[in-house]
Amino acid sequence: MKLQSILVEDEETSREILKTYLHKYCPNVEVVGEASNINDALELIRKTALDVVFLDVEMPYGNAFDLLDKVGDRSFETIFVTAYNDYAIEALNAHASYYLMKPIAIDDLIKAVDYVWDIKQKEEALQHQVLVPKTIKNIDGKITIPQQDGFEVIQNADILYCKADDNYTEIYLLNNKRKVVSKTLKYFEEALNGVGFARVHKSYLVNVNHVVKYIKGKGGSVILSNGSEVMVSASKKAELLAYFK
Repeated sequence: MKLQSILVEDEETSREILKTYLHKYCPNVEVVGEASNINDALELIRKTALDVVFLDVEMPYGNAFDLLDKVGDRSFETIFVTAYNDYAIEALNAHASYYLMKPIAIDDLIKAVDYVWDIKQKEEALQHQVLVPKTIKNIDGKITIPQQDGFEVIQNADILYCKADDNYTEIYLLNNKRKVVSKTLKYFEEALNGVGFARVHKSYLVNVNHVVKYIKGKGGSVILSNGSEVMVSASKKAELLAYFK
């Protein structure tokens, strides 16, 4: 497997330097296209299956963030390569995988590529097989949920996912059962910490033992054992993938 990539940079000299560095120091990257402005970049992205885009910030006809807005949901990772440090926070908010400063340091470039490689390897594994999560402590544990006349005991293994609803949480169980509890999702995140549950979105907490498929995207989504699809936010993707070998 090689990371399919394009270089989006308006300066030809900078593109050539980056392409040379990638060829010499990152043999697991294949450059399949180049663009010098966001219009050409958008056309390339729409017709090419990509793993990573190396992206300068300031270009003709707009900037990197205009490009990412036009792309919308995306399955590729982004590595920013720029001479400006002013955009680091904005890049983070755009879910960039890495932020490299010019002139490019070889060690930093290798780290950036390795980080994306690790994410893509885990995504690829999840695409092709149902993996067993890493060993989880207290997998046979239970939680209690309050009721007007007392409380109910629920097996952790029976919980598919939890969904936030303001100050309430909807708990989706096996056999199409659902419980609504007057506790926040944060409460259940803490209660189920360390026993195989991952916060994959601001609104969702999933039981990783019921994940049967991951669908790639900016964050992507997971399919659970009952067929339910739960969205994964870009900021939580790496945390989810870390649960799988």
